[in-house]
Amino acid sequence: MTYQKIVLGALALTMMASCKNKTAMPGSASNAPQAYPMATLVLQDVELQAVYPAVLKGQQDIDIKPRVEGFIDAVLVDEGSIVKKGQPLFRISSPTAIQQFETAKATYNTAQTDLERMRPLAEKGIISEVRIKTYENNFASAKAALDQAKATMGFTSVTSPVDGVVGAIPYRQGSLVNSSSVLTTVANTKQIVAYFSLNEKELLTFMRTWEGNTQTEKIKNMPPLKLQLADGSIYEETGRIETISGVVDATSGSVNFRAIYPNPTGLLRSGTSGKVIIPQTLKNTLLIPQKATMSQQDKILAYKVEGDSVMQKVITVKSTPDGKNYAVLSGLSEGDKIVIEGVATLKNGAKIKL
Repeated sequence: MTYQKIVLGALALTMMASCKNKTAMPGSASNAPQAYPMATLVLQDVELQAVYPAVLKGQQDIDIKPRVEGFIDAVLVDEGSIVKKGQPLFRISSPTAIQQFETAKATYNTAQTDLERMRPLAEKGIISEVRIKTYENNFASAKAALDQAKATMGFTSVTSPVDGVVGAIPYRQGSLVNSSSVLTTVANTKQIVAYFSLNEKELLTFMRTWEGNTQTEKIKNMPPLKLQLADGSIYEETGRIETISGVVDATSGSVNFRAIYPNPTGLLRSGTSGKVIIPQTLKNTLLIPQKATMSQQDKILAYKVEGDSVMQKVITVKSTPDGKNYAVLSGLSEGDKIVIEGVATLKNGAKIKL
């Protein structure tokens, strides 16, 4: 027998002995039940948040248009200026308005002169009452035309209809404008309106969640709303829902909501965006870590400890604002014990070390 055959025979015997030893030791450390962190579930109050993208608008966003045609003679404010109701914004030079005023003034003076000249004649009976009445009517008509021309001249000064903030100013000095030209927008931002929407399913959940028999009562019973700004910060003032549209949009299948927030410092601007946060407190609810669950297709699973084994449980959950926990809506009960770490290594019915 050669040396090579002796070595191969020894290796074969060693491998057979190793396999035999493994078969004979089913209780070895690799097959022994493992210990896992566990927790017993208790009921508690849990705060959830529903978050909806929103567009922010001023309580009043008013387009400023001239009432006369002409050239901008002066721009009296700048973009972003805070203005008061009645404050002049633009001055317009309107040749047409000036011509109408001069014509009306001349007609008025003529009618007044004619009336003053004819009235003594009427008093002496030289002319008839009908004729003097005609002069009086001409004078009244001329006076009305002059008053209208004066009002039109007043329109050459464009003023703000509300307290607010001036928006973009697309027209500058020398621009020709008319009644269809939007000179700027003045936004009343003492209060900011947030517009957002819910789909049909969310609307049904909303209507079933809040106390009250009517929509108005449900809105009244809602907690104050938070507002997340574009930089992720939470706005210091809270808001409230003001109205809910009574019609579901046929195209998007959504319902529009309108919430209102105070804006005492002017931090919020019309045309910006944010996220409306509706808080909701669930009473007597189970709270579990998200790491205690695993996803399988469209289901969320947790492992409930039953004796010395674990059983998969399909649960219905909602995320908490911290993003680390779930509020359990169904599938588990108070007093249940679950595995809270290492669930990815478990299988349904697996033995664990208690």
